[in-house]
Amino acid sequence: MIYLDNAATSFPKPRCTVEAMASALERCGANPGRAGHRLSLAAGRIVEDCREALAQMLGEADASRVIFAANATDALNTAIHGTLRTGDHVVSTLIEHNSVLRPLSELSRSGVITLTLVPPDGQGMIRPEDIERALTPRTRLVAMTHMSNVLGASQDAAGVGAVCRRRGVLFLLDAAQTAGHLPLEPARWGCSMLAMPGHKGLLGPHGTGALWIAAGVRIAPLKQGGTGSASESMFQPRMLPDSLESGTLNLPGIAGLRAGMRFALAHRQEAQEKTVALCDALRDALLNLPGVRVYTPQGAALVSFNVEGIASQEVAAGLDAAHIAVRGGLHCAPGVHRFLGTLTTGAVRVSPGLMNTREEIRALAEAVRRMA
Repeated sequence: MIYLDNAATSFPKPRCTVEAMASALERCGANPGRAGHRLSLAAGRIVEDCREALAQMLGEADASRVIFAANATDALNTAIHGTLRTGDHVVSTLIEHNSVLRPLSELSRSGVITLTLVPPDGQGMIRPEDIERALTPRTRLVAMTHMSNVLGASQDAAGVGAVCRRRGVLFLLDAAQTAGHLPLEPARWGCSMLAMPGHKGLLGPHGTGALWIAAGVRIAPLKQGGTGSASESMFQPRMLPDSLESGTLNLPGIAGLRAGMRFALAHRQEAQEKTVALCDALRDALLNLPGVRVYTPQGAALVSFNVEGIASQEVAAGLDAAHIAVRGGLHCAPGVHRFLGTLTTGAVRVSPGLMNTREEIRALAEAVRRMA
């Protein structure tokens, strides 16, 4: 199978990810941070080592400001629901994933907040000046993706962050498609919070993710429970990371994330250059095929396209029959498909990774040529 669906979940994982998960279960599979015996302490060291590595990747000196989550969706919901209050106004964009659009839309529909969605320009980019024009005196939060999972081009996070910093507005950045692929500097960019998954560019397992929180930003916890700290109190502790990490953490997942992240960051530049080169090669090949429309620009980290007269899911199914794994449909991002005019058809998305080759891209292009 030629796997080209890394924007959803990276595969295959490096061997070190699998081995780290097995080792955590076999050698120190106790509850991390909940007891004083050596197995619990060893488990706790795995958790804190990963936390410190994530903080270092983000340029954060205080590792307690990195909170583990089940995935990017979990991290985004924690940030959104934990910061917004009745009467707040929120600015987001039409190119967001449903992990941002749905919680904000539900809060808007229930009357808790008002919501403005900024459209991209003709090149699919969100302009900081458009974000600033959408701000009101009641705006509390701007939530934006760092890279659309359909368009594949990174957005001007620093430009939007500068607007938010100048206007005193919280800025939540969704790094689902860039963590592990691009350098992340949330504090320098003016971010208040940054959400990321572990199972994509960081080459960790499913069910892992993290939320970074800037100094001075307070988030109300969505759940309360055991934290291994302040156990004499019936109230949730307020200090990070405990206030947002109730219950037993995903020890094998975190161990795998630490190993996968180490591998991903060691190969980040190589992976980024290779991914863009493969996407550009595929884009050039598809643009030469009659009846094929490509939606992503040159230099993007993925390629979205359609074959005229064939539904995107049908194209994806045909490629699967040829042992090529891609994704068809709306990719949980309805706003960007409204922008592209593909809300009824969706699009075929190809997202290569470090392990893919030019031969595999040529095989995909040939399979699409036969369909077209």
